[in-house]
Amino acid sequence: MSTRERVALWDRLRPGGAIDDDELTARVVWSVLAEPGDGIAGSLIDDLGAAEALRLVLRREPFSSPASARAEAVVIAREVDRAYAERGLERLSGVRAGFLRWHPRMTGELIDTVFGMAAASRCTLLLPGDEHWPEGVLSLGAHAPLLLWCLGDPGLLDDFASSGALVGTRASTGYGTHVATELSAGLAERGWTVVSGGAYGIDAASHRAALAAGGRTVSVMAGGLNSFYPTGNAELLARIAREGAVVAEVPFGTPPTPFRFLARNRLIAAMTSASVVVEAGLRSGSINTANHCGKLGRPLGAVPGAVTSPASAGCHLLLRERRAQIVTSVDDVVRLAAGDEAVPLEPLADPVDPRYERVTKALNARRGRPLSEVAAHAGMGETETAQLLGVLLLDGAVRKSDTGWVSVHRAR
Repeated sequence: MSTRERVALWDRLRPGGAIDDDELTARVVWSVLAEPGDGIAGSLIDDLGAAEALRLVLRREPFSSPASARAEAVVIAREVDRAYAERGLERLSGVRAGFLRWHPRMTGELIDTVFGMAAASRCTLLLPGDEHWPEGVLSLGAHAPLLLWCLGDPGLLDDFASSGALVGTRASTGYGTHVATELSAGLAERGWTVVSGGAYGIDAASHRAALAAGGRTVSVMAGGLNSFYPTGNAELLARIAREGAVVAEVPFGTPPTPFRFLARNRLIAAMTSASVVVEAGLRSGSINTANHCGKLGRPLGAVPGAVTSPASAGCHLLLRERRAQIVTSVDDVVRLAAGDEAVPLEPLADPVDPRYERVTKALNARRGRPLSEVAAHAGMGETETAQLLGVLLLDGAVRKSDTGWVSVHRAR
């Protein structure tokens, strides 16, 4: 693609945006070379500019052996060190390893394919500093996206204060779907933007509810926007692209992979003023989103579920470890985003209710007891006992082991 053709492409993909062909081209090429969140690539671009950083590391020729590639990596690292020294910057470590990651993708065919797909797309290309660049991702520092491709309304990305993420398991229960629908519709009716990942289960329920309420929703993809994933949600994602926005940091033709899903989750956490895990098992990817919230200092909420439901075990873990606040309503989400305490730190169990003491005395700190045995010792029905154990679980006063319920002695 010639310089003239690229400038025409930028003019279409960036209506009203600044056009610097060298920098724009270099950022797109970098998005091909580096995986999302690559801190070495991000630091190089922040410190030297995308075009200069690319000039220093780009080697299109294949190497005859791994040894020759490693030798060239040493040369490149020295050139980068020299460029940093000339600017009075502290030396950046990790360049050699970075080059060995990037070089296999330094092929003209791969890069030309991305430009060709971009030319055929209806996307908007966003760069840091643009009017609609999501301000929240600045907190990611060197791990921030290099650019964002957007299908739909890019204006939905810049309302940080009134955006909330609703995430959770793909294998949602009827309860989880219902709660996600209620929270999303409520937020949409208040003018909030609902952000999620477009997956099955909680994500899809959240997007659908926001659209049904006539509200705003954004889906963050783990793969390129030339095709939607999962394919079963293609119709939903196409509607989001028409009525909301679908965004991705990876270039066209990039398939979603487990690592890219995890990297995508950092964007969901960073783009929004608060995140809520609606329903999640212990191994759910949404727990990864919760971890990113913790690293970024973003407010995190979790919806409690039945103590017998594995689909809510991840939510209960977040609540028990005090990493998340309890969310049971739209008001809780709004207070969470505002930085208000949605849940007091005092125990949830009513101290004057004698039933809690009966349940805790029916437990052993070392040997787990099944629900039926706890209920029999406490002299109550299993349903009532399960409800009381659920509250004590959220308080951290009990836990569930492989063999049953166990009491937890906490330091005062």
